[in-house]
Amino acid sequence: MPRLATSKDKVGVVLSNRMDKTVVVRIDRLVRHPRYRRVIKRSKRYKVHDEKNAAGVGDMVCIREARPLSKDKYHTLVEIVERAKVIEG
Repeated sequence: MPRLATSKDKVGVVLSNRMDKTVVVRIDRLVRHPRYRRVIKRSKRYKVHDEKNAAGVGDMVCIREARPLSKDKYHTLVEIVERAKVIEG
């Protein structure tokens, strides 16, 4: 069962896990265009600390804001919400 998200928590998809103890996560959000009032999808990429190297590409993860861990890394992995589906063939 997933944890309840706080205001500092975000849910996104892992794009890359090539670095040691670091994953790149994309967070999508919907915003309304100020003039045309259409809903637009915006996304942002975060470098996230993954202590156990547990997350894989395509996994849905929950991340939390933390103290700065490096120049670009200031989020930590809270949990893996959903594993990526593996397609054989």
